[in-house]
Amino acid sequence: MFPIVSSPAERDLDHVGRIMAQWNRERPELDVSPQGVIGRLHRLAARLSEELAAVYGEFGLGEGEFDVLATLRRAGAPYELTPGELARRTMVSSGAVTKRVDRCVEQGWVTRRVSDSDHRGRVVALTASGLELIDRAFEAHMANEHRLVGMLDEMERARLAHLLEKWGRALGD
Repeated sequence: MFPIVSSPAERDLDHVGRIMAQWNRERPELDVSPQGVIGRLHRLAARLSEELAAVYGEFGLGEGEFDVLATLRRAGAPYELTPGELARRTMVSSGAVTKRVDRCVEQGWVTRRVSDSDHRGRVVALTASGLELIDRAFEAHMANEHRLVGMLDEMERARLAHLLEKWGRALGD
């Protein structure tokens, strides 16, 4: 689909820039400058999600499964957490964690067992095949992330990371 360009000046703008130019033409009394940041972040986030999911898919993983395996792996040996800990560390609901863990159990990447310390609780743990899989997938994931930020120099990446952290903290992240 080709964008509708209203003026020759809009041809040099990106999608968000064209939208802003159109709003500036239609509602010149409004400051639409936040769209330059939020609109571009929104579009970039969607594009980045596609790029990340493609690499997860190479390993037979969806975003949810990758998240569970990576969270267990970075917890350190013995690579196990309670479902509640998984929910807190992945920032998804306990229901979402249950579905994700169920898929990982079906694939043999994790086990779910009764807790040794609290027989009412459960523990989710990486299996040997889950550990091997997440180590390979995470290496590919990091190579992909390096590729994705590679068009920015080191100083630009550091500045952008700092600004995003500052903004996230201000919004209560």
